[in-house]
Amino acid sequence: MKIWKKLGLFTLGGGAYVGLELLWRGRSHGSMFAAGGLCFLLLGKIGKRELPLAARLLLGAAAITAVELAAGLLVNRDFAVWDYRSLPGNFLGQICPLYSCLWLPVAWAGMELYRAAEKRMH
Repeated sequence: MKIWKKLGLFTLGGGAYVGLELLWRGRSHGSMFAAGGLCFLLLGKIGKRELPLAARLLLGAAAITAVELAAGLLVNRDFAVWDYRSLPGNFLGQICPLYSCLWLPVAWAGMELYRAAEKRMH
């Protein structure tokens, strides 16, 4: 049963990430479903840590940024999915400080959604 629970949480996270992209920029990419699902599972683990909220949010934003970088290096080599090359401080056009900061409230929302969803799945 545990695998089905993880799969459900992964699916919820993937769908939420794609939904967020559709709201933010009006489009998404199939790879973002996988990235979102992975981010959601990571945020769930980070959210359970006995750390101050600020530390959990920073870790969550760092995890999302790391997944975004990995996804970018795998599927965004032609910058058809996203392109941060024009933003200050970008790294290879895949990640940038602006979006890393924007991941802070996303990390908080993801941790809260994960906690609520996991509670309902018991």
